[in-house]
Amino acid sequence: MVKQKVTISNPTGLHLRPAGMFCNVANKYDCKVMFEHDNATANAKSVLSVLGACIKSGDEIVLVCEGEGEEEALKAMVEAVESGLGE
Repeated sequence: MVKQKVTISNPTGLHLRPAGMFCNVANKYDCKVMFEHDNATANAKSVLSVLGACIKSGDEIVLVCEGEGEEEALKAMVEAVESGLGE
């Protein structure tokens, strides 16, 4: 299992379009991809879970990847978040 804390940098947080992009990146990998926010853990591969977390710009989340390809998945997720998820 690998973890990394990242800050959501896009101005609107994880609303529908960036949440979809976030999930698309997570779904490229076979490993389990989760994130932690406000003492809750959510599935990064589910748009409903991402939207339900109500993540705003400036919020910190901890990305957690576990399983085959976990390091590659974590790197891709961090790059996606740091690039602003298309915004």
